[in-house]
Amino acid sequence: MEHFIVLLLYLSPVLLLVVGGLVGRSRENRHYASIHQREARFAQQPMLNSKTVPAPETVRTSKMVAGSVVVSVDRFKQFLAALRTIFGGEVNAYSSLIDRARREAILRMREQAAGADMIINVRMETSSLSQGGQKQMGTIEVLAYGTALWHRKDHEGSYAS
Repeated sequence: MEHFIVLLLYLSPVLLLVVGGLVGRSRENRHYASIHQREARFAQQPMLNSKTVPAPETVRTSKMVAGSVVVSVDRFKQFLAALRTIFGGEVNAYSSLIDRARREAILRMREQAAGADMIINVRMETSSLSQGGQKQMGTIEVLAYGTALWHRKDHEGSYAS
């Protein structure tokens, strides 16, 4: 019985990391599935980073739209990143976190612009928030913003709805 308790004490951190990694991967996969589904809904809505309005005479109305998201890293990825900083090199554990945050912020901006013919002047701001003054990243915030345009219905050009 004593050997079992000692074994359990030594294996519990490893077991927690494995379970944390599996749960984190499952949640990340579900988030990516949601992102893919929502991106398909907005595939026909043009989004430009240009400051100029194509065919400005056709614009009926415009509105500033923004989408913001704050995403935190799970403990398993934090552990992997800590290992990577010991040995040096790129920390790949955060790549999917940043990708998901950017795509989610853009989707939230597009959801605010539902029904718009296009979004122009799209910009993105990213900031990482550290935990307790430490130098490692714990959370990332992304803000996507732009100008949603609705065109006049009587316009015969390619930008009319």
